[in-house]
Amino acid sequence: MDTTELSSSLRTTISVLHKGLRKQMISFHTYSITEIETIKHLIRNSSLLPTELAALTRIKTQSMSQILKKMEEQDVIRRTPSETDKRKVYISLTEHGREIVQKVRYERDEWLENAIKKSLTEEEIKLLEKALPILRKLAEYK
Repeated sequence: MDTTELSSSLRTTISVLHKGLRKQMISFHTYSITEIETIKHLIRNSSLLPTELAALTRIKTQSMSQILKKMEEQDVIRRTPSETDKRKVYISLTEHGREIVQKVRYERDEWLENAIKKSLTEEEIKLLEKALPILRKLAEYK
């Protein structure tokens, strides 16, 4: 298999696996892709301005305001006024928001663990372990 075929096959396989993992996000079933992406940015950054979140998710600030309003009503995020500039408000996850993220991670890990145990042989599991550093290397490519 040449690198063109390999890259296409790898992309397709990872895409299908990603879709399978996304279906396991039972705790996030009421959230849109943009809302989930917003939560992911808040996991990676302790707090962000609404304009920063809008830029990171590539949506308009007005749309982000609607998302944040919904999440605040559901106790997923909190707004904290800036100490230096009262016009700015930082967004961060609440404890409830962090618990939802942990639950989703658990659901996805559990699904993937079951998939590995039930569909792979011991030899394939060992091969997958050896492939992980290579996949990480590809994931980190800029």
